Amino acid sequence: MITRLCTLILLAAALLPASAGATTFKIATVSPAGSSWMRLMQEGADEIAERSDGRVRFRFYPGGVMGDDAAVLRKIRFGQLHGAAVTAGALTPFYSDIQLYNLPMVFRDYAEVDAVRAELDPVIEAGLRENGFEIFGLGEAGFAYAMSQQPTVSVDQARQQKVWVPANDAGARAAIEGFGITPVPLSIADVLTGLQTDLIDAVAVPPVGALALQWHTQVDYLLDLPLLYIYGALAMDTKSFQRLSAADRTLVREVMGRQFDRITEANRADHEAAMAALKKQGLEVLTPDAGQLETWRERGRDAGAAMVEAGIVSEDLHDRLRSLLDSLRSDAS
Repeated sequence: MITRLCTLILLAAALLPASAGATTFKIATVSPAGSSWMRLMQEGADEIAERSDGRVRFRFYPGGVMGDDAAVLRKIRFGQLHGAAVTAGALTPFYSDIQLYNLPMVFRDYAEVDAVRAELDPVIEAGLRENGFEIFGLGEAGFAYAMSQQPTVSVDQARQQKVWVPANDAGARAAIEGFGITPVPLSIADVLTGLQTDLIDAVAVPPVGALALQWHTQVDYLLDLPLLYIYGALAMDTKSFQRLSAADRTLVREVMGRQFDRITEANRADHEAAMAALKKQGLEVLTPDAGQLETWRERGRDAGAAMVEAGIVSEDLHDRLRSLLDSLRSDAS
């Protein structure tokens, strides 16, 4: 009887599915459940689970249910979560150069973005890995435009506004202050209320984000000038990720890397539709004249230099970025 029982136990163990020893990564994000980010990350997670025979799974916590970016990153440090899909600024405490592309008005169009990222994305990914986070490419949220309750075309007019910046984002704060604007830091969850109660009266946000978060309902004007390039990443704790086999790490990098390329592609398509929707909703689009545009660009360069001086972005990477842009603009002229 005992021999037969042992045999049955061994047989049952042999027949257990591979998923019995699965690694499940718990990932939090403020992205809403129905967003393109969530949809594409979930598609990638489903493919990884299937191709790994259930060894690698992802469980997502969307919509900020685990708290804002700062709260989520604390939970990762304490081992309650394994990763998060966050904006670049949230990772600044771990690797400040993640904000390289956040320098104000550094890019003029997406052609410049693509050319620079092809050269410098691997540097940023390596820097984050050295500081405890594995990412699988950068997901684009797009260019942020100033949206306000009062007409704002010039830098001087912007200085009269109460402009929101993300709380605990030193880079964003430095960028805004570089224009001579006094920022009002708030969590993303508090921005809509801030607009409704006149705590703030201006935001800089991609059109897609303004629609998704309903901020467009509280502003009347959009300045047609790309102020900041906004992007994020799926950042996973390196130690947790390294526990996977080499083959499974390769699989996750392949699939999630492709999905983040698709996130960027989807954002490009959504951007034009979002701009059209904002105009249809009644936002008045304002365009700076040549003199105002040059002033914005001058103040942007000053703000970028201040961020380098403050150590938010390293001088070496800043110089490489500027060199690439100078070369691109020279070739285009």
